[in-house]
Amino acid sequence: MPKVTVDGIELEVPQGATVLQACELAGKEIPRFCYHERLSIAGNCRMCLVEVAPGPPKPQASCALPAADGQVIKTDSEMVKKAREGVMEFLLINHPLDCPICDQGGECDLQDQAMVYGRGTSRYDENKRAVTEKYMGPLIKTAMTRCIHCTRCVRFSEEVAGVDEIGALYRGENMQITTYLERAAKHELSANVIDLCPVGALTSRPYAFEARPWELKKTLSIDVSDAVGANIRLDSRGREVLRILPRLNDDVNEEWLSDKGRYQVDGLTRRRLDQPWLRRDGKLVAATWDEAFAAIAKVNPGKSGAVIAGDMVDCETMFAAKALAGALGSTMLEGRQTGLDYDCSNLAAINFNSTFNGIETADAILIVGSHVRWEAALLNARLRKAVKHGAKVFVVGPEWETTYPATFLGNDLAVLGKLPQDAADVFEKAERPALILGGAGLAKGALGPALQLCATLRMVRENWNGFNVLHMAASRMGGLMLGYAQPGGIADLAAASPKLLISLGADEVDYTRFAGSMIAYIGHHGDKGAHAADIILPAAAFSEKPGTYVNTEGRVQFADKAVFAPGDAREDWTILRALADALKVSVGFDSFAQLRAAMVAAVPALGREGLADYGALPKGKGSASGTIDAYPIKDFYLTNPIARASVTMQRCSAELIHGQDFAEAAE
Repeated sequence: MPKVTVDGIELEVPQGATVLQACELAGKEIPRFCYHERLSIAGNCRMCLVEVAPGPPKPQASCALPAADGQVIKTDSEMVKKAREGVMEFLLINHPLDCPICDQGGECDLQDQAMVYGRGTSRYDENKRAVTEKYMGPLIKTAMTRCIHCTRCVRFSEEVAGVDEIGALYRGENMQITTYLERAAKHELSANVIDLCPVGALTSRPYAFEARPWELKKTLSIDVSDAVGANIRLDSRGREVLRILPRLNDDVNEEWLSDKGRYQVDGLTRRRLDQPWLRRDGKLVAATWDEAFAAIAKVNPGKSGAVIAGDMVDCETMFAAKALAGALGSTMLEGRQTGLDYDCSNLAAINFNSTFNGIETADAILIVGSHVRWEAALLNARLRKAVKHGAKVFVVGPEWETTYPATFLGNDLAVLGKLPQDAADVFEKAERPALILGGAGLAKGALGPALQLCATLRMVRENWNGFNVLHMAASRMGGLMLGYAQPGGIADLAAASPKLLISLGADEVDYTRFAGSMIAYIGHHGDKGAHAADIILPAAAFSEKPGTYVNTEGRVQFADKAVFAPGDAREDWTILRALADALKVSVGFDSFAQLRAAMVAAVPALGREGLADYGALPKGKGSASGTIDAYPIKDFYLTNPIARASVTMQRCSAELIHGQDFAEAAE
């Protein structure tokens, strides 16, 4: 390991580290605009200049200079100070002085570094250049005159997202960053360039002119738009969440977030259920809480009560509903709304066992029945990293546009019994082979055969478990841990014809199968489930309550409450607690703390943040048959009630999926 000296501090740095990384290990702050830890080195902003000896008697860009044994690095010499002032002066030559009207104001790297490293005056007296605005779609607002050509957005699109949609035109001071042919950026991670942009050139179009960062209350939460469980921050003002930003978590989402998880935020205030409703003479009419509870109590369901959990429900809500059903004498619980009925006796068989971090190290990957880009966009970025490290990817199912080289093996699941020779050779030689089974594969009964293939290809080895199931619902793994799974799935519940069906925000269920049941919908949006309900009890969205969520890799995570629910809507557990009183049964808790304690006592893993231990992988059986004709998700942007209520997501769907044109105001 090389030994270097940074401002008089001697230290050892890892082999291959750069001078910038060595300075940071020494506790020195090095300004930068183009350098980013997760992107390739560009070395084009020159803000990270330091003085290095031995070497030429001039400042050098520390981000692109390897650390070598014996180097003496100075980060605060007069030469360095003057060089940084000069670089900042050049950067500001053409930068417009529009901080008061720039959305980046208050969280702008250029602002902050100009204050610390800039001169405070400029010697430039010529006209500033101007750049025409570019159209990058419904999510990204551009002001390209502010661009300092750091190329972070270009490198992110090419290297992380794997979609070459953003690039540079022309040279020198005429250089412009743009999408090719000025079309909208279409990939599912496109808005991450807003976080990466160190100036106000790329900002959020839906959030434009909404608020300043110092006005906002920041709350830590978990993304519920898919089963990845991305760590997010909710920025709210008053009773409204104004924006959602990713939080750093290397084990889950690194520092990225899908466009849906970020921009469905405006759906939190639209189409909301804010008072109880009762169906009378075929029509829903407004009611009071007492009237709604009285109508449910009148049914007197007893043991003939069932609960279906939706895709965005927290574990506390599901446990409270389970306690209510148990108090009534019922065990009819289900969370797989669309009719899946795979074996849930061993949760290791339906978990993403490799973990998101681990899948990057796989060297052969077989994807069965999963459109990963739409089902888990952040996982797709991890698979791309695996391919960059040399992994080979094979896909069983209809073709979709991958962001990495992949071989499609057709739609027939019989291929699981005998892989083509080229694929079999790859898996035979692989040291860390992996299989990812998606929703389309589960629906066709491929779980058993996939487990069998896993054993044949020795995917479980010392310190490696390559068998993975990719779920699409934020509540799925938590629900399965709490027993929300009937042997026959939804069909089993429908066959029982329950008197009372409690729907916990379940909007994907075919409610015509429960025509003889009273349907009590506890949810937050007037979506499909509310339309079919006999009684609507308005509940809180994920941003309006604390909760526990378990992602598809079995990682238990906690979310906090950012704002209060609108109108008469209440947190779900309080509704279920009051319903227990109306039905004259006891559920054993009177506060959220008591509810969580009871849940952790029943399922201890839900009380510990981190990966749950599901034990060893079971043996598979059966032969795969049938074909995968389509994937469950038809429209990436409209997969849940919050997204369907979002104007931004509706426009993304219309423009990016269905190809509709939207004229700008100036046009």
